[in-house]
Amino acid sequence: MNRVLFRRVRMLCSLLLLIAGIANAQTRSVTGKVTDEKGDPVPGATIQIKGTNAGTAAGADGTFKLNAPANATTLIISYVGFSSQDVDIVGKSSVNIVLQAGSTQLTDVVVVGYGTVRKKDLTGAVASIQAKDFNKGTFTAPDQLIQGKVAGVQVLANSGQPGAATTVRIRGNAALTGTGQPLYVVDGVPLDGRSARPGLNVPELGNVPGGNALNFINPFDIASVDVLKDASATAIYGSRAAYGVVLITTKKGQVGEPKLDVGASVGVSTLMRRINVLDGNQYRQALQKWGLDNTNDLGGDVDALDAILRTAVTQNYNAGISGGTENAKYRFSAGMLDQQGIVKKSDFKKYTVGLNSSFKFLRSKRLGVDLNVIANQYTENIPPITNDAGFGNSLMGQALQWNPTESLYKADGSLNIKQGSAAVNPVALQNVYHDRSRVTTILGSVSPYFKITDDLEYRMQYSVNYSSGIRRTAVDGNINFNTFGINANPPSGLGWANIGNNELTTQQFTNTLTYNKDVTEDLHLNALVGYEYMKFTNRGSYMNGLGPAQAGGFGNYGLDLTDYIQFSNAAGRNITSFADPGSELQSYFGRVTLNLKERYLLTGTLRSDGSTKFGKNNRHGLFPSFAAAWNISNEDFFSKGFVNNLKIRGGWGRTGNQEFPSGASQAGWAFQNNGAISQQSNANPDLKWQSDKQYNIGLDFGLMDGRISGSVDYFHKTTSDLLYPTTAIQPAASQSVVTWKNLDGEIINKGVEAAINATIVQHKNFYWDLGVNATFLKNNVTGMTAPIYTGQLNGQGVSGTLVEIIYNDMPINAYYTRTYGGLDKDGQSIYPNGDSLSFQGNPNPTKLLGISTTVGFKKITLTANLNGAFGHKIYNNTFNNVVNVSNLRGARNIAEEFYNAPTLEALSNRVTSSSRFIESGNYLKLANVTLTYAVGDIAGVVKGLNVYLTGQNLLVFTKFKGFDPEVNVDKSSGAPGADSKTGMSTSGGVPSAGIEYQPYPSARTFTLGVNFSL
Repeated sequence: MNRVLFRRVRMLCSLLLLIAGIANAQTRSVTGKVTDEKGDPVPGATIQIKGTNAGTAAGADGTFKLNAPANATTLIISYVGFSSQDVDIVGKSSVNIVLQAGSTQLTDVVVVGYGTVRKKDLTGAVASIQAKDFNKGTFTAPDQLIQGKVAGVQVLANSGQPGAATTVRIRGNAALTGTGQPLYVVDGVPLDGRSARPGLNVPELGNVPGGNALNFINPFDIASVDVLKDASATAIYGSRAAYGVVLITTKKGQVGEPKLDVGASVGVSTLMRRINVLDGNQYRQALQKWGLDNTNDLGGDVDALDAILRTAVTQNYNAGISGGTENAKYRFSAGMLDQQGIVKKSDFKKYTVGLNSSFKFLRSKRLGVDLNVIANQYTENIPPITNDAGFGNSLMGQALQWNPTESLYKADGSLNIKQGSAAVNPVALQNVYHDRSRVTTILGSVSPYFKITDDLEYRMQYSVNYSSGIRRTAVDGNINFNTFGINANPPSGLGWANIGNNELTTQQFTNTLTYNKDVTEDLHLNALVGYEYMKFTNRGSYMNGLGPAQAGGFGNYGLDLTDYIQFSNAAGRNITSFADPGSELQSYFGRVTLNLKERYLLTGTLRSDGSTKFGKNNRHGLFPSFAAAWNISNEDFFSKGFVNNLKIRGGWGRTGNQEFPSGASQAGWAFQNNGAISQQSNANPDLKWQSDKQYNIGLDFGLMDGRISGSVDYFHKTTSDLLYPTTAIQPAASQSVVTWKNLDGEIINKGVEAAINATIVQHKNFYWDLGVNATFLKNNVTGMTAPIYTGQLNGQGVSGTLVEIIYNDMPINAYYTRTYGGLDKDGQSIYPNGDSLSFQGNPNPTKLLGISTTVGFKKITLTANLNGAFGHKIYNNTFNNVVNVSNLRGARNIAEEFYNAPTLEALSNRVTSSSRFIESGNYLKLANVTLTYAVGDIAGVVKGLNVYLTGQNLLVFTKFKGFDPEVNVDKSSGAPGADSKTGMSTSGGVPSAGIEYQPYPSARTFTLGVNFSL
């Protein structure tokens, strides 16, 4: 029996081998390479066997290999931005394909709200940046990829710390409250806009800058970023789109055999630019120059700034696996970023995995589902560099002020901690300060769809975005801060510990019905209707306390202070927890786009938002927009010569802003640590969204058969119904209770933006591309009944002073302070108008510039990106109050500028705010340069190997004296206060602009990396 069975199995195996051999004989191998007109490979190009679903995708070097049926005659080669090609393979085993981009203007699709449209149907102001055009280098978040790339968009780093937040402004500044940031949408999921990293206000040190809400996204996974700028494009997002919309699309699986893409890099970072203070020898000479005794000359020559800085190392590793068929595509990715900061004990580590897949079902393939998941966790070590510390209580200020003749260490090697002195040893603070945060984020969405007909599709999307953050902060006792229990020369300090937790959750449920059809030979219709429901929750808790005085503080038990915070003094222990009122948004929206004869375009959009944030009398708002375009180049009378593409666009729309606290329209109460309940806010049933009305006129053009293309837009945006927290007029008992209102007044932003891209040289072995964008902005406030003050300064002699005003006939956040008239013969400041305050300059740039260029020669490519801002001023709070000349009286250091000044300034000169410290903010920065060598394939295994060297922040051209003119230190901190006459808030979260105050400095980075495919 066993022998019979064995013979049958052997016969079956032989038969299977025969069948496989016959099948193999009926297929043949076809190889090839896909390039563009310049000879560059087109990685990811789709190669499909005509008449089948079989195919593959080109590798990183443009090559491909597939098995085609013996009777196959044609391959279809396609890629976004290029014309699709049919390639004859009869009698051929190898083919080379050159994709043509001449019709790019007509065949591209652009991502817009809740879908895509053909670029030729676009009527709004939309900029699309593909992965190949992103800024090069190491970045923690995707907003940094487009800096300098889009006309009308300014991207500012709030801090040089890895993982720090950025400020993105689209078409000017109009934020009276909130951040003024655009709405970010990732693969169709609108984000909350907040980071789950708990905030922190350390006694004596102040508020630590926030983290970037986009840190959970790996730039390696991003395929494109689309920026919606005008209201005709953004109105589809209604009450959340006043500051523009940024659509982030992640990479998807490609048809073909499994392909592994790998990227790895290592980099080193150093300080980009210094603030020059005196060295030891200069300090000794300064003591003589100002007639001071030499008791403060301690004989040394110490660079305290160098002592807290380092050469930082960054490692970045990424891998992505993709493949599949037309009916089942997938992509899985994983990434790890380990970035040291140039300030010791600061770093950022991020781990990200992503999965997206797309499936089609039924014989008709009309039923499908898209799945997307991003899971991320990042950890930070955060240094004690804060926004609003006193002049010597932030790490950078301590380093800049340290007496350069005094050693940081004692003779026995221990740290020189000056008990009872205002001078804090920055190295000692680094040693005793421990601040670690961990943020975990999961963004998942499932989107089933059904194509009812070839032209009509229903799609549902459900998504959850969950993010949690925990932060543990401890300051060991042995440091001379009074807040930590240290008075005059105590034996030891008490120490301080804090634990913070935060949770953010956003749920989204969206239904859309899309109709896309050529109704007649001359009329194309694209229509969309939808319903969306979103729910936002935010809660958290904090616990902090001082060590017990009777025990001499927390003591030294070899533990982190946050591990036994219960040991803190019960009388000084604080426990806080919160849960924001639930916020819900229910919306109905629709959009219709008509294209008549490929010449006349019309788009109409309408969204209705119902939000629980608004007052009960204004729960719902309508946000319409209209736009039209004329494709002149498609008219019969148009003769295509030098100009081959010409289109005029125009549009108007209204959007809103609901960036104010959840529950702001209701009466709010808080539970206090002492068992009391206090009112925090009054109800306002009439509170509604802030309104933005904008019109836009644009011109798109193409010259010389597409070698030159560009656009010019004029926009006019009016922001009204300004959201603002007012407080009661003194001496009312409820003076601290906030009432949110819509103020009279308007903020107007208008300007012109232009972008042009050109292929200057185009040969087989050499090419040169150049892109330039420029923006001209004007900002003005009008119609307000009372001024609002913000821009809080900190430091000796100015703490609590406000130097910015929001009022009529001035730009928003205008500098408003004393006029400085130089020094008199006695070295005292001259103020021609006394202490009267007046307009002293504009912190908002009036001109933005971005330049990108790529030069290629055979296998070598050089890419450079520059960005700049002009026409604005920066208030140098660091020079005003951290390194000023009066420091010499207190044995602290000063800036070289005062030492080298032609007039000897009196040490008794009043330290105050004035226009003396308002400097030109103009700058042009060589942001990144990348040199790439395309090695190509190796041993038939490694495909498309590229080796590159990138430099970031290489040069900055500016007259500004601080670390970096690209600055946006948050100077809006402080509780709301009330003007005794108007009741208007004087700070309380009103954003500032253009103030520099001892920030974490920017780094210059060099990165060596490779990328390839397997």
